[in-house]
Amino acid sequence: MLQRLFHNFTHNPKNDILSGLTVALALVPEAVAFAFVAGLDPLVGLYGAFIMGLLTALLGGRPGMISGATGATAVVMIPLIAKGNEIGLGLDNPIADLGVQWLFVTLLIVGVIQASAGFLRLGKFIRLIPYPVMLGFVNGLAIVIGKAQLGMFYETVDGESQLLSGNDLWIMIGLVALTMGIMVGLPKLTKAIPAALTAIVVVALITIFGGIDVATVGSFIRDGGGDGLKGSMPTLNLHIFDNLGTISGHWGLVFLVACQIAAIGLIESLMTLNLVDELTETRGSGNRESVAQGLANFVNGFFGGMGGCAMIGQSIINVNSGGRGRLSGVTAAVMLLVFILFASEYIEQIPIAALVGVMFMVVIGTFAWSSFRILHKIPLSDAIVLVAVSAITVWMDLAVAVLAGVIISALVFAWKNATMIRARKRTKNDGTKVYEIWGPLFFGSVTAFNSKFDVKNDPDKIEIDFIESRVSDHSGIEAIRGIANKYLEQGKEVKLTHLSPECKTILLKANDKFESIIETSIDDPRYHVVTDLMDAEA
Repeated sequence: MLQRLFHNFTHNPKNDILSGLTVALALVPEAVAFAFVAGLDPLVGLYGAFIMGLLTALLGGRPGMISGATGATAVVMIPLIAKGNEIGLGLDNPIADLGVQWLFVTLLIVGVIQASAGFLRLGKFIRLIPYPVMLGFVNGLAIVIGKAQLGMFYETVDGESQLLSGNDLWIMIGLVALTMGIMVGLPKLTKAIPAALTAIVVVALITIFGGIDVATVGSFIRDGGGDGLKGSMPTLNLHIFDNLGTISGHWGLVFLVACQIAAIGLIESLMTLNLVDELTETRGSGNRESVAQGLANFVNGFFGGMGGCAMIGQSIINVNSGGRGRLSGVTAAVMLLVFILFASEYIEQIPIAALVGVMFMVVIGTFAWSSFRILHKIPLSDAIVLVAVSAITVWMDLAVAVLAGVIISALVFAWKNATMIRARKRTKNDGTKVYEIWGPLFFGSVTAFNSKFDVKNDPDKIEIDFIESRVSDHSGIEAIRGIANKYLEQGKEVKLTHLSPECKTILLKANDKFESIIETSIDDPRYHVVTDLMDAEA
């Protein structure tokens, strides 16, 4: 047991520590950027990344997976924070940061929702997400990550954003290309040190000692309105409850945002877990990850972090750099705190170009290029789902994209199964007409099922055999009851054979006269029907 725990924590300390350091460097600008997106102080984003990263690394269901502040959750926070700040400034004693306090209360609710999902073992429902949706999610997220990096090629002049020009643009492109080149070439020479970390250090040294004026982590923070990277340890803040009265009349917004953050966080985390499972050829625990994500968001609410979820880009950087144990995630989180406390002046000198180059390599590694090769080989419906999920992920957000993909896939599945029902007809020696039903009987196939029968012109004796069919839901039961009653109303004799015990029970509750028309056999199938109790009506 202890050996297994140690193996999960680390089975290669050097790789885990070096890859964790690489991830920590890549986390800084993203955490800061997402804090700006949500309208928060950069340190709130950094604290959120530290707390999310540490707790999920120690307690999560997937060693090697990285969590932190994410853009998907940051976007959802915007209306809540804006509304809170608006209310705060309108008070007799104005509270400038009331929106932030509302966010911390919201994160407590998010934590309870996510942890409850884990305890109720709802993580298993991630298996319902079809593979084309997974491919679309990966491709869409890669495009979103890539688009975010393109923003680094712009500068703000007189309050307006415009593309870099002249030497500034060429220096940026050159440094990004150099970073990517090192990441491609170094692994061919040696895998002893992470290529991403080496690329960041080399490019940073070139700009520092070469006196090259480029955008750095420090300038990025100050351009966004922050004072710098340096801060103190996150502290317990119970004052978030002091202004609960200001939420009166706005609890609907708070719970709506909490549900959105919880849903987006769980979907992104569990799908990232599945992706890392494939990369490492191991299997994580979705339920345990859900609990860890919930706990981390809950703690963020008390310690002043912005919360978040799993990060696919950083997780891939970590895995590709050799970080497979929990130590890699712990290292990333701890180093992030070290940067804040002790090394802010050095980290602020890292060129943004180096981090952009690393993230571009993540985009290349994340995008499922095989989807182009298989697009014309898979069913048209799957191809539509793949493209739709990719597009919706870029256009709106991950949760909407995945939900849309699952719904489209479910509708396609239902339609295909609705057309599969058949009725083979034959006549026995005694003149009984037999309908041998083949295929699933459910809400989608009821109309086709009813069309198979000719009640008016059929002989006086009818047998409907379900040996090769399966009644799946309440609609199927109602269809059987309806067609049997039609024959009975015509004064004809009808027999129902090879129904499961549950089908018989439900039909008898609807009409106890059916006992004479339902035949029982030792080879009756056994399965459950998804249905509510039917009303006891004839």
